[in-house]
Formats: sequence, structure tokens, C-alpha cells
Amino acid sequence: MVITLLDFRQFEVLRAIAREGSLAAAARALHQSQPTIAHHLTTMESHFGAPLVQRGARGAALTDVGRLVLPHVQAVLGRMTLMEQDARALIEHRARVLRIGTFPTAGAQLLPPAVRKLARQGVEVSLLEGELHTLVEALGGGTLQTALLISQPGQPLDLGEEFVLHALLDDPLELVLPTDHPLTEMDRVPLGLLREEGWILGTTDWDPADRVLIDACTREGFEPTPVMRTDDLTLLKGFVAAGIGVALVPRLGMTGQETDLAVRPLDGLSLSRRIGLAMLRTTVSSSAEKLLQALREQARDIEARWGRKP
Repeated sequence: MVITLLDFRQFEVLRAIAREGSLAAAARALHQSQPTIAHHLTTMESHFGAPLVQRGARGAALTDVGRLVLPHVQAVLGRMTLMEQDARALIEHRARVLRIGTFPTAGAQLLPPAVRKLARQGVEVSLLEGELHTLVEALGGGTLQTALLISQPGQPLDLGEEFVLHALLDDPLELVLPTDHPLTEMDRVPLGLLREEGWILGTTDWDPADRVLIDACTREGFEPTPVMRTDDLTLLKGFVAAGIGVALVPRLGMTGQETDLAVRPLDGLSLSRRIGLAMLRTTVSSSAEKLLQALREQARDIEARWGRKP
């Protein structure tokens, strides 16, 4: 391998070619000449000793090596952007900014007290709300410093060596039924009695709560039949109340005001999803550490409240 010096301009060129589909389009996107783009690409290919881009009459596409390098390039550029934004905020406004990713149910009960504590310490919080895959991509791309994520207990998320996931809370999954469902007469419902029911599931197959349900049903000898898919808990509970199907709902997603639903534990089963905080393994951000501490305190408070429930 020829040893050459890489710089961020070459990273930007590779990212632009991958995004735009040709050297000419990448040049336009970066406001550079096409010979300049070609020079940066050639320098980077010399460093690796292999072509990163295959050029053709219809444009340019990344080679296998280029596709392997691209995620690392995007992560480096994302971290650079994050560094510049944080430094500018501190220099111009004397403000420390923490970019946090979250999903709705955790954001509603875990984050507000923690954010309030950070605000009192002069930390500004910027939120990105999304589903699991969106948050993981944002972490890898460097646009988030930390994120609340959900996973299956016993099956940790693969976030790569750059990140560590701190467990905060196991959120129990509870069966919700229409109030006129025959099984509401039971205090605890065996999962096997639900094999003929239609289920309201999430929109993607990798949803951790759905994976927990599917694994439990598989052990009972059946697969849950989806009749509706949504990631909106308000919609999900509305569909259950209307008799469209049954569902498992995380306890954090229950307000206690659902008078049109019946909530029952599953007999002999304790299903849950795990909530954790992902952050850079090598972070030097005191704000991120303060967030982790505040979230741990809030998680303990929530578990204490659950322990007092009859």
C-alpha cells in the first residue's frame, strides 16, 4: 500500500460521488472543478492501492473497497461537523450543546427531568426523535452524541466498537385487549389462548418489542398474525379499543387513563424491552456523563413507582 496523506477534502469527494452518482455531479455539488475531484479521488485510491470508484458511460459507482470505506468516511465527516458546531456554540454563545436521540415513549418519561437538570447547568439540548434505525444511523454518522435506544433483553444492539450502551431500564410489555374481549375475565392470560387473535404490530420486522413477542409465540408453537401495523402508540391503542386486534404495549407507553382498554399480564411470562443510553466510548463530554447520571436517577424513580403498583 502506498502511504499518502489523506485529508477531509478527499473524504468529501468520495461521499459526494456516492451520493451524486458521477464525478461531474459531485463537482457541481461541491462547487469544484471536475479535474480537482478526479485529483482527490486518485490520491485517495493511491493511499489504499485499489480503485474506490468504477467509472462508466452512465456515471460512477463505488467498488467493493469504496463501499467498505464509505461508512468510515461518513462517520469521520459527521464527527468533524459535530466538533465544529459544538466549538462554535461555545465560542459564540458560551453554550454547551448536547445532541440527544430519542423515541417517543422513553422521551416522554425519562428525558424531561434529565433535560431540566442539564438546563440548570447551562447545557442546551437538541433532540432528534425517530425509530431505532434512524437513531443508530444518526449516531454512526456523527450527528448525535448520545441516544436512548431500545433492544431485546439478552440480545444487545451491535453499535460497533465506537459506542457503548448503558442499560437504564427494563420496560415491561403488557397485553392490551378491548374491554369487551372474553379474555378480560381472566386475571392473567396464557399466551397460548391468543394464537387465533389478530395482532397490531410495529411497521418494521426489527422492532425489539415485536421480536420479544414473536420469540415468545414461537415457543408456544405459533406465529402472531398481524392485522395492522403502526409505530404510533396512540393509534395502536385506538385500534385495540375498536376491536381490530390485540397488542403488547410497553408500560412506559401507558398513561393509566386508558378506560377503553383492558390491561392484563401474560400468565407465566415476563416480557420486556430494554432501554439504554448509547454514547461514544471515548467521549470527553461532561454533559453526556451528566445526562447518563440524570437518566439513571429517573429510571430508578420509575422502577420505584412501578414497585408500588398493586
